[in-house]
Amino acid sequence: MKTTALIASLIAAVAASFTLPAAAQTAPAPTASELRQQRIDARQVRQAQRIEQGKASGQLTEKEAANLQKRQENIQKMETKAQADGKITKKEARRIENRQDKSNRRIYKQKHDAQTK
Repeated sequence: MKTTALIASLIAAVAASFTLPAAAQTAPAPTASELRQQRIDARQVRQAQRIEQGKASGQLTEKEAANLQKRQENIQKMETKAQADGKITKKEARRIENRQDKSNRRIYKQKHDAQTK
């Protein structure tokens, strides 16, 4: 249930970041900070989906999935902290994306390890 709530909140965040006003022609272009946030949010959603798919297929044990989800939650906390001033700087985005890279590699390794099911 916690995972489903995490995925739902990440999807809602991504959806909210992509919504445009009715008069799209008059809407200002997204700022660099908004684009960084959208990119980070979209990746968080994809990684959470990969964890869920791994659980469903049996590629991840409950313990492995819980550990990976905890990592995703920590990344989300980093993003929330970075957004506290209203924008995500290049440096903050780089740190978050580096953490996402590590998490991505960890998800791959855990899904492809030789485990007993």
